Amino acid sequence: MHARIQTALTQLEATHNVRVLYACESGSRAWGFPSPDSDYDVRFIYAHPTDWYLTLDEGPDTLNFPVDEELDLAGWELRKALKLLRGSNAALFEWLQSPVVYREALDFRAALQPFMGGCFNPRAGLHHYLGLVRRGVEDDLTGEEVRLKRLFYALRSALAARWIREGPADLPPMEFRLLRELLPAALNASVDELLACKATADEKTTVPSPSELLMFLREEYEASQAVRTTLPVPAAGAVSGLDALFRRLVKKA
Repeated sequence: MHARIQTALTQLEATHNVRVLYACESGSRAWGFPSPDSDYDVRFIYAHPTDWYLTLDEGPDTLNFPVDEELDLAGWELRKALKLLRGSNAALFEWLQSPVVYREALDFRAALQPFMGGCFNPRAGLHHYLGLVRRGVEDDLTGEEVRLKRLFYALRSALAARWIREGPADLPPMEFRLLRELLPAALNASVDELLACKATADEKTTVPSPSELLMFLREEYEASQAVRTTLPVPAAGAVSGLDALFRRLVKKA
């Protein structure tokens, strides 16, 4: 699969006349709880030649490709990505922390790292993860049997929301093993058992509804709801230097 991913990235560069600056794993394989049949969620950021940016009309800023059972490949153009960084896009923050990097040029991640803390909006970040927890507690995890995949999606999001709530200056990590530091000790054994199950189960596997974990999710959802409007919001224009970074990367790419 790694060879296939590299081939796909090289082919899209040639086909679309772009340069991939960064490509990483963005799904369960990066979060730390893949199933044997989990697909590869590859996300990338790319730049066009300089002339593409020197036109009156902006062109398309995303590249999407057909998804199959193994590979989900999609990317954002550099200017779009930097705008989303400035807007505190939670998905982009996760990409830039991914432990699985398939391709990188121009020290891309290191170049963006100094801007991440200043661009992070705790209120927006909490809103993002709160929406994922809400889907879990209100839709996905309401039956006597629940999908193991959806349970971990909701649990990771609840811990990320808690991370923001308890330390709003800190960007929540992407990896589940780091977020688990906030998990109550009494739930660790149950989570370890479910992780072991997920490592050998397929994506559609269900388990009996774990009452203690679901209670934790509901409590975290309510706690985050209670403070969502009280978290700080960065002042507009608080981060400078992104325009200069954009020009430098386009020129070098």
